[in-house]
Amino acid sequence: MLIRTGFAVRAFNIEIATLQDQISDMKIGEMRFKFWETSLVEIYKNKIPKHPVLIELFMAAKTHKLSLIYLKRLISSREKYMLNSSLKTIEDLETYAENSVSPVYYLFLEAMEIYLDIITEIKDMTVDHTVSHLGKCQGIVNIIRGIPYNSKSGRISIPQEVLLKYKVSYENIIRNSNEKNVRDAIYELASRANSHLMKARKLEKEGNKRIKSICLPFVPLHLYLEKLRKADFNVFDKKLQERNNLLPMKLFWHKIVG
Repeated sequence: MLIRTGFAVRAFNIEIATLQDQISDMKIGEMRFKFWETSLVEIYKNKIPKHPVLIELFMAAKTHKLSLIYLKRLISSREKYMLNSSLKTIEDLETYAENSVSPVYYLFLEAMEIYLDIITEIKDMTVDHTVSHLGKCQGIVNIIRGIPYNSKSGRISIPQEVLLKYKVSYENIIRNSNEKNVRDAIYELASRANSHLMKARKLEKEGNKRIKSICLPFVPLHLYLEKLRKADFNVFDKKLQERNNLLPMKLFWHKIVG
C-alpha cells in the first residue's frame, strides 16, 4: 500500500505541475486549479471523486492520514507561479522550490510514519530539514533544466536580481546565448542548488535511516549538477539532455550504500 500511495502522490503532483503547459488562457488555468482544490476538499469530506488520480489519492489519504495542507500547497504554489512566473530574488526562487516540491516529500514522510515521534507526536526536525533542503535543490534544478524549453515560449524563470547582477537580458536567454554572463548567472543558481544538496546529504546521515529511500533523488540531482559543471554552466548544451543509462545502477548503489 505504501508504494501505491507514493504513486498516487506523484501522479497528483504531475497533474498539477504540468497543468500550466496544457493551457494558453489564464482563466482556464485558474478554473482547472480550482477543480483540483475543490476535489481535495471533497476527498477530505469522504466524497470519492470520479477521477482515477483522485480516487487513488482518496485511498492514500485515508490509509496514511496525509495532511491536506501539503496537497493544497502544491496547488497554490503552481497557480501563483502560472499567474506570475517572474521571480525577483533567489530567496523567492527558494520559496517557490520549497512550496512546489518539498510537500511531496513531507507526504512521503507521513505515509512512512517517520515524520512524527509515535509517543510525543513531535516532528523530527532533522528529517524535516533534510527534505526541505532536498525540495529546494530539486526545485532550483527544475528551473535550470527548464530554461531551454521555457525560453521558446518567452518564459524566463531566472530571478531578476541575478539577471541584473550579471547584466543578462531576456534576449540573451531567448536566443540561447552561451556568453560568459549567462553562464555566470546559471553558475549562481547551480551553486545555490548544490548548497542545499550538500546540507540535505549531511542531515540524511544524521537522521532516521529509513529516510534513505526518500532521498534517492540525491543521485540524479548530483549527476545533473556535475554535467552542468562539466558543460561550463552552458544550460543550452545538448549533452545535458542526454539520457544517463547508468542512473538505475547508481540509484540502487545509493540505496544500499548511501
